[in-house]
Amino acid sequence: MTNPIMDLKEQITKLTESQKRVADYIIKNPVNVAFLTVDQLAGLVGTSTTTIMRLTYNIGYSGYSEFQKGLQELLRNRADPNTRLEVNLKDKENVNLWLKNAENQIHNINSTVSMITEETLESVLDSIFNAKRIHCTAIRSGIPVAHSLSYGLSRLIGKGELVNADLGEWVEKVIDFTSDDLIIATSFPRYGNKVIEFIRAAKARNAKVISITDSYSSPLVNYSDIVLNCNVSSLAFHNSIIAPIFLVDYLITAVASRDVEMTKERFAKIDELLIGMKYHHMETFPKN
Repeated sequence: MTNPIMDLKEQITKLTESQKRVADYIIKNPVNVAFLTVDQLAGLVGTSTTTIMRLTYNIGYSGYSEFQKGLQELLRNRADPNTRLEVNLKDKENVNLWLKNAENQIHNINSTVSMITEETLESVLDSIFNAKRIHCTAIRSGIPVAHSLSYGLSRLIGKGELVNADLGEWVEKVIDFTSDDLIIATSFPRYGNKVIEFIRAAKARNAKVISITDSYSSPLVNYSDIVLNCNVSSLAFHNSIIAPIFLVDYLITAVASRDVEMTKERFAKIDELLIGMKYHHMETFPKN
């Protein structure tokens, strides 16, 4: 069975900018695209039908019709939770916002999983372990993602610093960056210029850059060694960080799993210090 989503992911770096926008939309919305005409898809993405046809040719299909049939077959065979939920809710009126939001977040996570390969994740883990210093940067809605990642990496391997790109303090840091530094930058539309300036300056000093963003047309891509695309669509006006947090949780888990004994030893030392400080509230119960 063909896998149109994987075909798109494998070929996306070779596509034109307009074709990348189409590919991004398909990867994030496979259920919808499986039943859209080429004219409807062109209207949604804001491109021409010719661009879509050339895209399908470039990734090995005879045209949009063959590509769409492959996508429909993939969705039928996958029968993932997102697909089932969309089918269950389709054409039902007055579905409450709670269920709609759950549907949207499941979709975001599933489409994010489909956009990031295991090989890419392994490269990210290698970069994390090989770096001497790790700087997790973001602004505004990306801060919780960067904070969660920096905190997790600091606890696990002792390297992971949160840098709020908006504050400008990175200027004093970046002048000393070398190839031993790793920057993990998070930014979603509307992309933060300060984040882009930060990673541009870091790349100029041979630092490695990993970007957590929403598409291959993101301005962060031009300065990134590795791109981790996450679907951040929401039912309201904001960028949803559920899928990026899911990605961060995976990275933290994977880092811990690479050397379980080292993780246990480090956690034991941290716990010993916290206990000595009486940091945690320890509930005591009367004896019977």
